[in-house]
Amino acid sequence: MQSLVTQRCLTVQAEETRALGARLGRRARVGDIVACRGALGAGKTTFVQGFAEGLEVGSENYVRSPTFALVHAYHGRTPLYHFDFYRLSSCTEVQDIGFEEYLDAGGVVIIEWADKFPTILPAVRLEVFIRMADPAGRWLQWMAYEASYSRYFLLAD
Repeated sequence: MQSLVTQRCLTVQAEETRALGARLGRRARVGDIVACRGALGAGKTTFVQGFAEGLEVGSENYVRSPTFALVHAYHGRTPLYHFDFYRLSSCTEVQDIGFEEYLDAGGVVIIEWADKFPTILPAVRLEVFIRMADPAGRWLQWMAYEASYSRYFLLAD
């Protein structure tokens, strides 16, 4: 499926990556799916921390990568279900952790390493690709696969 809208931004510091995540998180609605991809150390978790901030997840809930837990739930203005597919090796394992149930759980689902299992991702989603631009910079590119996600491209706060 081809994306309808694409935008990208260069961030130089982790705080800029987090701030961009927060700006996008403020636009999130119940039922949204956000698929994050990028190399190890690219900044996916930093982006998710900002996204959670945009969803008003309280600072008492430190957002960390669920690499070993596989999923973390956070409560803000809407629930955030944060998955990490890094350690999983098959679509069956993704199903075994209840991924499909979370898609209908009344929150926002955000997935690190989403590109490991593209066949299980809903067609309607926002995809965020993070890649290193140089040792300090990162390119963040986000793509909408459905018109209702176009609100993620209006970045004026």
